Amino acid sequence: MKINYHKASFLTSAAKLSQLPPDRGVEVAFAGRSNAGKSSAINTLTHQKNLAKTSKTPGRTQLINLFELDENRRLVDLPGYGYAKVPLAVKERWQVTLGQYLEERACLRGLVLLMDIRHPLKEFDQDMLAWAYQSQLRTHILLTKADKLNANPRNNCLQQVKKQLLPYHPLITVQLFSSLDKIGLDELRKTLDQWMSGDLTLENDINETDEL
Repeated sequence: MKINYHKASFLTSAAKLSQLPPDRGVEVAFAGRSNAGKSSAINTLTHQKNLAKTSKTPGRTQLINLFELDENRRLVDLPGYGYAKVPLAVKERWQVTLGQYLEERACLRGLVLLMDIRHPLKEFDQDMLAWAYQSQLRTHILLTKADKLNANPRNNCLQQVKKQLLPYHPLITVQLFSSLDKIGLDELRKTLDQWMSGDLTLENDINETDEL
């Protein structure tokens, strides 16, 4: 099933879980360090320049922002983590809210985790992946800003990350992505189409792997 991502529209912002829409339908959440390019990726996916607000100052996403694709499907832009120049108390509050959303939101179908291809698998990224695997939450990594590297270096980086993720396969997958050059856009859409339409192929793959 192909989803019309260009029909995405802003739904609401929430500072805490109680302000979110009813916990039903399907949500796919985008997470990553504050400079990883989450908002740009969402805008590229939806063919909209300003759907998700971008900023030259990392950490401007301080709320959970939801974008509606249709009455049953939503994209979720989670607060960034890492470089944000905000008070420690604010960072801690973001982290608590992020953890609650990931752990408690029943309609969460999968997580898109963004990492700058030049700085992949930082400590918090590793923590997120370990948690996602333990929780059996499907996660798709975007190695963003792939246009910053030539073809050979970026493909080498992709292979290195894939090698490090072997213990998590097939629950956690990875691809190259560039919002500027649209590298990997079709691959991202294909993955989200499967998640949004309830494709059970991955679950079957995981079950077969567990039986081996």
